[in-house]
Amino acid sequence: MLLHFELEKICSDLWGLDADSRGIEILESHGSKQILQGDLERLSEVPLDKTFDVIVAGEIIEHLNNPGLFLNGVKRFMSKDSILLLTTINAYCAMRFFYYGVRGKRGKAEPVHPDHVAYYSYSTLKLLLERHDLKMDLFLYYDIGYEHRPHVRWFLKIVNDFSVRIVPHWSDGVIAVCKIPG
Repeated sequence: MLLHFELEKICSDLWGLDADSRGIEILESHGSKQILQGDLERLSEVPLDKTFDVIVAGEIIEHLNNPGLFLNGVKRFMSKDSILLLTTINAYCAMRFFYYGVRGKRGKAEPVHPDHVAYYSYSTLKLLLERHDLKMDLFLYYDIGYEHRPHVRWFLKIVNDFSVRIVPHWSDGVIAVCKIPG
């Protein structure tokens, strides 16, 4: 289920950064190398002087207290040709709206991961990127991942699948392909 394992299959040179030492131990116990421990909001402290062709920030921005610190810091690892690939939960996911509407309990039963502090839409993510001197070149939507479908209740899958067929921007998540302008 870890994206890092899938990326290892196709990347010629792969680096990882995680704040969780246990997560790093798990990756290393499976043979992963070049994994650093660090804080995404303090990338200036990461002991690495390298730029990358592609930087994948998968499902992390919604966890950050200050995503601007991350966006400013990640540019240190980018050249003018680098791509920053961000994925995050869609603020307008139909499945979550439905679940919240049915089970909302006056706002006290939101279907929100306990570590999420923000949800993003096209407009909010684009503005955040622009404020931190990054340009969104492409914006896409993605549906529930195959690894998550077995854990989603059957009626929510029906709502999701129906909604996404009608309106793709009601999908589970969003993808932003970003560059340094210029």
